[in-house]
Amino acid sequence: MATKNKKITKEEIISKYMDYVLEHEKEPKTVYKFCKQHEIPEADFYKFFASIPAIKKGIWDTFFTNTLALMQKNKDYESFANRDKLLTFFYTFFEMLTLNRSYALFTLNQGGNQLKNMEQLKGLRKHLKEFAKELIADGNKQKTYKITKHNPSIFSEGAWVQFLFLLRFWMNDESQGFEKTDLAIEKSVNTVFDLFDNTPLDNIVDFGKFLYKETFA
Repeated sequence: MATKNKKITKEEIISKYMDYVLEHEKEPKTVYKFCKQHEIPEADFYKFFASIPAIKKGIWDTFFTNTLALMQKNKDYESFANRDKLLTFFYTFFEMLTLNRSYALFTLNQGGNQLKNMEQLKGLRKHLKEFAKELIADGNKQKTYKITKHNPSIFSEGAWVQFLFLLRFWMNDESQGFEKTDLAIEKSVNTVFDLFDNTPLDNIVDFGKFLYKETFA
C-alpha cells in the first residue's frame, strides 16, 4: 500500500482520527480497525500514541502547542504585559478551537458523561497551568516587595478554572462570529487580574469557586 512507503506524521494521524470521528459519529473501537481503514501501519500509530484515549488527549495538547506557536510568531508578543499575554492566549486558543468546533463539541458532549469526557483535557490542564505559572513568575521578578507578589499555584489553578468557564461559554455561544466569547474572554481576564492586584486572597478563592460553579452548573 502507498502509505507503507510514506512516513506518517503525527499531524496526519490526528487529522484522520478527527475525520473518522466526525464521519462515523463515534470513535474507533480499536487502534487496529482505525489503522486498517486508513492504511496506517500500527507501528507508525504507536510511535505517537499508545491508545485511542491517548490520541484524544494528544489532540488537545496539539491545540495548545499550536496556539503557543501562533502567538510567538508575533514579534511583539514577548513585550506584552502578562494580562495581554493571557488575553492573547485565550483569543488564539478559541480561534483555533472554532476551526475545529465540530470535533470539539462532539468529543466533549459524547455520551453525555461530562466528567468522563473531561479526562481528555488532563494534558491540556497541565500545559495551561505551567503557562500561567510562568506568567506570574515572570511578573513577580519585577516586584520589589514580597507582599505584592502573586502566588503562581493559586493563579495557575484560577487560570484553569477560568478556561473551563470560557470553554463551557464557547460551547453554548450562538452569537455571530462567537463575539460573545471574545467579550467573555476580555471581561474574565481583566477581572482576574484586577482581583489579583486589588483583592484579598479569600475573595480570590471565592471568585474561583464562583467560576467553577458557573462552569459545571
